[in-house]
Amino acid sequence: MKTIKLALLGLVLMASYNCKETKKKGKENIEEVEVVSSEKFSLVQDSIKVSFVAYKTSEKLPVGGQFTKINIINSDSGTTAMDALNGTTFSIPVSSLFTNDATETRDPKIIEFFFEAMENTALISGVFKVSDDKKCSIEITLNGKTANIPLESEMTSDNTYTFNGVMNLENWDALAAVASLNKACEALHTGKDGVSKTWNDCKKTNDQRCR
Repeated sequence: MKTIKLALLGLVLMASYNCKETKKKGKENIEEVEVVSSEKFSLVQDSIKVSFVAYKTSEKLPVGGQFTKINIINSDSGTTAMDALNGTTFSIPVSSLFTNDATETRDPKIIEFFFEAMENTALISGVFKVSDDKKCSIEITLNGKTANIPLESEMTSDNTYTFNGVMNLENWDALAAVASLNKACEALHTGKDGVSKTWNDCKKTNDQRCR
């Protein structure tokens, strides 16, 4: 089993206010002002970040990365932040993968031996969902399969949210792609004990590097 921890969609939402002003003068020259306000939230596209972290070797060394491009296909405004997020559809080009590897060899290897080992790998597509009880999730399509990832949400400022979830790749029938990547990276995933290991989970409660 291969599990990836996602720090998903750090979102900034913008509130807008519309005001209408009218003036009336009576016999006593009294001025009245009527202000009509409405509050709407909408997604600020260039604020979105998608990052992930996985682990290798028996020492559980973290390997983090991100996707530098996220395409918002459809997004509406709403009277609350969650209303604005609900139903937002997006796609992520896998070519925008970035792991900050100084050798510049890791990213091409992940794309070749992991993503290209799956079907329809040019894009990861998804839908952000908010249930009636305000629980959040994303529905992800990858390798020709669609599955849901429950999310934990955190409001980090008045208009910023961070969402975290765990992606179990077996739900997308992607274990063959994981095996392909593990084989290509066997030496790099071998620790001081001589064991080649790729960890199957990342527990935020025990290791804050999952964020």
